[in-house]
Amino acid sequence: MDWLPLLSTLVGAGIGIVAPLVADRNRWKREDARDARRLRLDVYTQYTTAVKVLGESLRAPAAREHPSDDERALALREAFRESGIAIASERMWLIAPQPVVKASNRVFHCLRGICDGYVAGTAVSSPEDRARWEARGKAAAEMRELMREDLGVGPLIERHSPLLDD
Repeated sequence: MDWLPLLSTLVGAGIGIVAPLVADRNRWKREDARDARRLRLDVYTQYTTAVKVLGESLRAPAAREHPSDDERALALREAFRESGIAIASERMWLIAPQPVVKASNRVFHCLRGICDGYVAGTAVSSPEDRARWEARGKAAAEMRELMREDLGVGPLIERHSPLLDD
């Protein structure tokens, strides 16, 4: 009996079965990576938007006159809570890689410091306030850079927000 035709048929059948399985697995891995990237983009967009909203939301109650310091503190803490930063931060902690989480946490704490400063009576645009905002701006720029790197997008040449002295 000649084994060569039988062996050729078995090898051909094996290739015919294995090749589509390998192709399907590779396609699944590409789709999974694409879905994970989309999810990170969504999380990063939600977080950076919450950072922007919170920044704008803190200045208004800080600049406004309030009947008492307690009402001012309440308005500022409510602005912090309503910005969505806490939910966005939790999503970041669950999804993002460690360097992005650390950078986003620095931004969060900068914003918390700005809020606490206003609660303590720091005047809007005072040197102390400007220093806090500048620290937040630098932390946010670093965070965005890490996010862009994680998403495979090239670095930005210009800064998102100009320096306060510009």
